[in-house]
Amino acid sequence: MNEENITNESKKSKKSVNSKVKVIVSSIMAAIVLSVVAIVIVQNYTTQSNVVQTPTVQNDGNSSSFSEESASIEDVANKLSPSVVSIVTKSQSSYGRYSISRETQGAGTGIIVSSNGYILTNKHVVDGASTVSVVLYDGTSYDSAEVIATDPLNDIAFLKIDGADNLTAAELGDSKTLNIGQQVIAIGNALGQYQNSVTSGIISGTNRTITASSSDSSTDTETLTDMIQTDASINSGNSGGPLVNAKGQVIGINTAVDSSAQGIGFAIPIGAAKGMLSEILETGSAKRAYIGVSYVQVTPEVAKEYNLSVNKGAYVYSESGSAVVSGSPAAKAGIKDKDIITKINGVEVGIKGSVASLTAEYRAGDTIKITILRDGEEKELQVQLGSYSE
Repeated sequence: MNEENITNESKKSKKSVNSKVKVIVSSIMAAIVLSVVAIVIVQNYTTQSNVVQTPTVQNDGNSSSFSEESASIEDVANKLSPSVVSIVTKSQSSYGRYSISRETQGAGTGIIVSSNGYILTNKHVVDGASTVSVVLYDGTSYDSAEVIATDPLNDIAFLKIDGADNLTAAELGDSKTLNIGQQVIAIGNALGQYQNSVTSGIISGTNRTITASSSDSSTDTETLTDMIQTDASINSGNSGGPLVNAKGQVIGINTAVDSSAQGIGFAIPIGAAKGMLSEILETGSAKRAYIGVSYVQVTPEVAKEYNLSVNKGAYVYSESGSAVVSGSPAAKAGIKDKDIITKINGVEVGIKGSVASLTAEYRAGDTIKITILRDGEEKELQVQLGSYSE
């Protein structure tokens, strides 16, 4: 059993205590023949050759500017825009009884994370693509971007464009220090046509669990945890773009919107990308770190259902078999079924993130301190993180 199955198993067991949110990922996939996109229907898909280069600022009515202690929306947009790229993908698919081949185009957004061409985006933006092109803020296009690493559990991918130098890398913030009501802006390639469109809003919630799909009728879904909820408009084409705080720091990766409502968008916390990014910048490649447990995120409802003594943390539990993978880092460290993981390196689980997102801040091979509660007694264990393989 691999880590993905384990994680999905833990997420399924939480569905009775989490609100059910139907969301769709905010990238665009347009079949050239039918011109159908994942979220909206367009008649003519706009390629990178004629995307609008000037940032478009939209005010959602929340505030015309940030607080006096922080930069204005205009300042933040001007700071981040050179670090935001448009992503255009092409892939081959077949349809009909004769399996007629057709080319499908997609559009998304990316974040420059190094001056020499490493780019962070969503995995679903580049999934199945035969070619990936990147368009910089100034219109410069790179037609052969390489997907060098992915984190399928967090819908994260890293790209590399060759020949790039002196790019403006975005400054990354701390997604563990977010507050409800905090002002943010989102930047992205809206509708695949309006490059670096800017919208403003607030953080509406944190630690959200959602089930996302690529279209209303799609049966291909994935569950994402620890999502940041925002009312800043996130349009189709925004997937992979930054959610930014008032200091101009990236605190999230825009990923999905609620298809049944307005003003409900979701972003992956930037911390979930930091571990892999650190390794990529040093070695040029990376795999996701993992510990190897199935768990249920503890809430007051879960605590009551399982008769637990605490209302937060991660309950090591599986409905079938052991929740601890044999031979995994967790097993080697002594983590057992029915333990409650309360802290990772001193950070409270369930308050500042889940086990999955907090461990993703570290690299495979790093040793972290995990605090558990077992039979009412607190213990600290040293866990050397393993390398996750799909």
